[in-house]
Amino acid sequence: MASRRRMLLKVIILGDSGVGKTSLMNQYVNRKFSNQYKATIGADFLTKEVQFEDRLFTLQIWDTAGQERFQSLGVAFYRGADCCVLVYDVNVMKSFENLNNWREEFLIQVSEKKAKAWCASKGNIPYFETSAKEGFNVDAAFQCIAKNALTNDPEDQIYLPDSIDVGDEGRQQRSTGCEC
Repeated sequence: MASRRRMLLKVIILGDSGVGKTSLMNQYVNRKFSNQYKATIGADFLTKEVQFEDRLFTLQIWDTAGQERFQSLGVAFYRGADCCVLVYDVNVMKSFENLNNWREEFLIQVSEKKAKAWCASKGNIPYFETSAKEGFNVDAAFQCIAKNALTNDPEDQIYLPDSIDVGDEGRQQRSTGCEC
């Protein structure tokens, strides 16, 4: 049996305020949806363990604030990103028109070569219509994200060991019998 390696993939969700970035992340990770709108301040993230082929990995999904006043904060969260998810509201044309601005900002800020290569090819970006409310196509979209990020350059991913053994080796016994 091949050894199992757990890797970390950092995904950031970008788009205008109110388009459903938080709802999309919560639906994927927690299978929950809330009708109450609460703007993200700065950024937030959730993680999900995912199995793909013979690999176990952690998707670290970052939800960034869409308001212009927080955009300077978002730059720090781009660091180390393997890819981005561009989100818009089908009922708000301006949010679709702004996707290229979000994409360009990502390309300027991210230093990962593989993330840039994936996002730079305009015609090769996967597209999914999803519904965080109904859970429609959410899993498929994130599976595509994971597959593409892993296919890009799986050997460069950060390896996370399952556990660290901090055994009693090298520990000397005290003659008093006290172990504290």
